[in-house]
Amino acid sequence: MTEAVKMVGITKKFGSVTANNGVDFSVHAGEIHSLVGENGAGKTTLMRVLYGLYAPTEGEIWINGEKVEFSSSLQAIQKGIGMVHQHFMLIPRLTVAENIILGSEPGSRFKLDRRGAVRRIQEICDQYHLAVDVEARVCDISLGMQQKVEIVKAIYRGARILILDEPTAVLTPQEIDELGIILKTMKNQGMTIIIITHKLQEVKNFSDRITVLREGRLVTMVNTAETSVEEIAYLMVGRRVSLGGKKKSEPGTEPILQMKNICVQDQGRELLKDISLEVRRGEILGITGIDGSGQDILVDVINGSLRPKKGTILLGGNDMGNARPDKRRADGIGIIPQDRHRHGLALDFSVEENLVLGYQRNKRYESRGVINFRKRREWARQAVSQFDIRPRNENLPARALSGGNQQKILISRELQLDPQLIVANQPTRGVDIGAIENIHNILTEQRERGKGLLMISMEIDELMALSDRIAVMYDGSIMGVLDIREATREVIGLMMVGHSKEEAFAAVKEKGDGCHG
Repeated sequence: MTEAVKMVGITKKFGSVTANNGVDFSVHAGEIHSLVGENGAGKTTLMRVLYGLYAPTEGEIWINGEKVEFSSSLQAIQKGIGMVHQHFMLIPRLTVAENIILGSEPGSRFKLDRRGAVRRIQEICDQYHLAVDVEARVCDISLGMQQKVEIVKAIYRGARILILDEPTAVLTPQEIDELGIILKTMKNQGMTIIIITHKLQEVKNFSDRITVLREGRLVTMVNTAETSVEEIAYLMVGRRVSLGGKKKSEPGTEPILQMKNICVQDQGRELLKDISLEVRRGEILGITGIDGSGQDILVDVINGSLRPKKGTILLGGNDMGNARPDKRRADGIGIIPQDRHRHGLALDFSVEENLVLGYQRNKRYESRGVINFRKRREWARQAVSQFDIRPRNENLPARALSGGNQQKILISRELQLDPQLIVANQPTRGVDIGAIENIHNILTEQRERGKGLLMISMEIDELMALSDRIAVMYDGSIMGVLDIREATREVIGLMMVGHSKEEAFAAVKEKGDGCHG
């Protein structure tokens, strides 16, 4: 088959760090090709070399049989390569059409041919079945729609080879399924698509072939039809991986956390609307919703950094009232924050210092203003060993560790005082599959010990594997709480976009009956 992309012996060094080491990578014309590997494997670096953002230290690039050398992304675009980044490059206050043509405006030097641009955009949308509202402002459309805009923008600039970096990271289940249909339509019309992703089921569902990188080197290339999710994970990590933890007991019925009629307002806007939830002993309550549905506000209310306008919060039956965050932590709440760099770690502090951050004045480490360095060091060495924090050196600065090991610091820190409630906000975001397995095991172990866990995640498969119940949020409201035995991706996806639990079940049933008929 014709090779649309051929990269030979690609090495990319950043000072003394080698991100890609002699990588050979090829993609057939008209195929969907997945590029997978753990964090730091060199996937995004390799694609940035292909897109002209980085110049390779060594190696050659061939596009459709022609050897090329890119010194900028503009040169890659001129050769028909487009890239949709994980974080969309759109200007919120501009319309869809204005974002798409920005930098490639049609018409003369003195007059913009807006009508012609809109006509061309509509032709692309019709050709690839990409439903977008060209006159809508980007700030008013969903994340799924924004992704379509990025795809249209790349095609508008002439892309025939499209790179998608983590394309499903912020999408609902229905949007993921729709993206799969769109990609296959594009493939059938001759587009070549490369997907960087860590979601292995989607790798199986979308792609024709898979290339696996590990530690900057090529491991193998396999035909998707000839492998399994388990085998792909093994190739990525170098050992067998089992996700989902190990739940052995039934969840309890005694509530640890009770939230009753919680309302939060900011400048007249309702951020949380009459929220009532409870987390029971020995259960994991999952929370999901599209970004900005109120999940982060919920965490701020629980940890005490945000006071609700009205409502009651009980921990173990005791009213937390207006207790400050430090008091709540002392009373038994552990918080694993969403953004470990902004809200969890002091990156220039050592692993040991980060392991006590926020707890440094606890009597375990301080007495009458005197720090007990011996106790602190003992705890750090114990945590590094118990939670397998690597490298096993508590004196290293936190920034020297990988994302997965930084996350282990946060988790071990929040578990050290044996909290009765653990709030985990996106606990596996941005970590590789080996670390995900470790984190899942830690969380389910805490559940088996009778702790209550509130876990917020955009990863539906993760929630369905770990949770006992799942609450779905939309626009500051709880659309319903699902027992794990009744939860499906389809129902959760409909609730994420504003359907009640009852409406979602009815819609899925109607669709099923229609298909059956």
